[in-house]
Amino acid sequence: MNATGDRRLPARFTLPVTGFILSGIMTIVISGISTLLALGPGAEFLARWPIAWISSWIIAFPTVLVVLPMVRRIVARIVAPP
Repeated sequence: MNATGDRRLPARFTLPVTGFILSGIMTIVISGISTLLALGPGAEFLARWPIAWISSWIIAFPTVLVVLPMVRRIVARIVAPP
């Protein structure tokens, strides 16, 4: 914590925190939809969805850390800065 009481992480953690949150949100939505379509609503869906989510997040988080910088460079070439 610095002298002003700011308890936020330093800026160097922007990519991992962004990737963590983005991959978590995306995988919970996509795994939920996929599991629901495969099993239908019910107890089995509720039992399997968390496993599907964690399994996909384990893959998605490191993937986002690798891919996100490349995507930002591609977008910077396509979109004019503000």
